[in-house]
Amino acid sequence: IFLILFSFAGPLVWDGDADYIDFAVANQAPSRAHPFGTDNLGRDMLARSMVGGRISISVGITAMLIAILVGTLLGALAGFFRGLDGPLMRVTDMFLALPLLPLLLVIILLFRDTLRTAFGPEMGIFLLIVFVIGILNWMATARVVRGQTLSVKEEEFITAASSVGSKQSRILGRHVFPNVLSPIMVAATLGVANAILTESALSFLGLGFPSDFPTWGRLLYDGKDFLQLNPWMVLWPGVLISLTVLSINFLGDGLRDALDPRLRD
Repeated sequence: IFLILFSFAGPLVWDGDADYIDFAVANQAPSRAHPFGTDNLGRDMLARSMVGGRISISVGITAMLIAILVGTLLGALAGFFRGLDGPLMRVTDMFLALPLLPLLLVIILLFRDTLRTAFGPEMGIFLLIVFVIGILNWMATARVVRGQTLSVKEEEFITAASSVGSKQSRILGRHVFPNVLSPIMVAATLGVANAILTESALSFLGLGFPSDFPTWGRLLYDGKDFLQLNPWMVLWPGVLISLTVLSINFLGDGLRDALDPRLRD
């Protein structure tokens, strides 16, 4: 909650301009005027960290929604319909065998300029990164949902629903899906953390958002050349990424314990 408030409500409280350049205060250490210090161009790192958090968290949540939607749909179909199980799981295995980061780099290099021209430099890269991360991270969710669906499908209430003539689509939507919701929620929280780390890696490699569009990963990339002169440029975005991923992982563990009483001591 604190990190979300820091990213989305912080710019409303802190009046620093993330894009204002002032060479007179370049590479300053944290002070009262600039609590996170300044970068090599004199821009306020606190303001840039807040704006970067908006982008990183938005990318994580949106990419997670895509991955959860695709993974839940394919996993439920594979577990409920015997004829689809083999083909869909082989497709899942094929995606699992693909090297994620090199594939991300190739796709971004191929389609980056096209989407920038169509949607603008910022929105084009956002759509590309979100779609690519989401579409390449659904496999774990699909496997979990398939296993849960296979288990739920054998329950007596599913047999009762079939015996009274309910359509298979209705059984899947009304009876199976609510009973596999808890692992989906856990996978969703972990998917946000994974997406944030992937976006940070892409931005650190210089293949993410434009240089004037700060994300936490981009701030790390911009600050790596000034590590000895100004370590604050990489310290704060690194800490924020670590705290966000750690918090989301704790949230996922808590949801798992809360939604599955069998895991409680």
